[in-house]
Amino acid sequence: MSIFSDNIRFLRAQKNLSQQEIADKMSMSRVRYSKYEDGRSEPPYEILIRISKYFNVSIDLLLTVDIRKYPLEEILKLPDNRIVLPVVVDKLGNNSIEIVPQKASMGYLSGYSDPEYIESLQRISLPFLTHGKYRAFPAQGDSMPPFKDGSYIIGKYIENIEELKPNKSYVFVTLNDGISYKRLEAKKEKSITVAADNPFYKPYEIPLGEIVEIWQYASGIFPEDFEPDHFEHYNLKDMFLELRKDIEKLNHKLPENFK
Repeated sequence: MSIFSDNIRFLRAQKNLSQQEIADKMSMSRVRYSKYEDGRSEPPYEILIRISKYFNVSIDLLLTVDIRKYPLEEILKLPDNRIVLPVVVDKLGNNSIEIVPQKASMGYLSGYSDPEYIESLQRISLPFLTHGKYRAFPAQGDSMPPFKDGSYIIGKYIENIEELKPNKSYVFVTLNDGISYKRLEAKKEKSITVAADNPFYKPYEIPLGEIVEIWQYASGIFPEDFEPDHFEHYNLKDMFLELRKDIEKLNHKLPENFK
């Protein structure tokens, strides 16, 4: 038996799945999977990546750390369950910043840990961004003014969830929502509360186990000028939001026979 074998047996047990069920999810036979759990065979690189992504545990931990000795919730927190991100510099020594394209943003959740995918992304360098790893993500929707579709948010990689600070803005990459840009409201034992800058949207919680990456806002790229009515658009939504709140208050005050 090896650390890897013990780890995947433990992780399967945590999900209450049989070897056949886990093998089906991995698109392989039960006999082949059982050999990995029993230590009779070592998985090839592509299978190792598949197992790592399914359990949301880095390859480094699967191969080198007996995760049975640590609470699973702690393992899923940053930074221990991460593969170190390389800092690439250009000929002038400036950090190279990968740009996640608008059209391919949905594929980032599948490719964030794939070196070939990251290598395929276009890069820019901004001399004023130093001492860290940076990446540019596309802004989508209208939840975080002044960013709108076509803008890019440059984030600095956060290695430890303890580094998060209330009222600071971050790009959160999560298993359920993919890429989202939100402001941190509070940290809890097993989750964080985030909110959009546009008050039309209500705050919500993100379980720590769903977090894949966190990037703190560092700068922005605005490819076009704002229209004069850009902020008026948000003010109009705010008016509807306040109106909705007033209606809810009135409903609570009305007698039952008037509702």
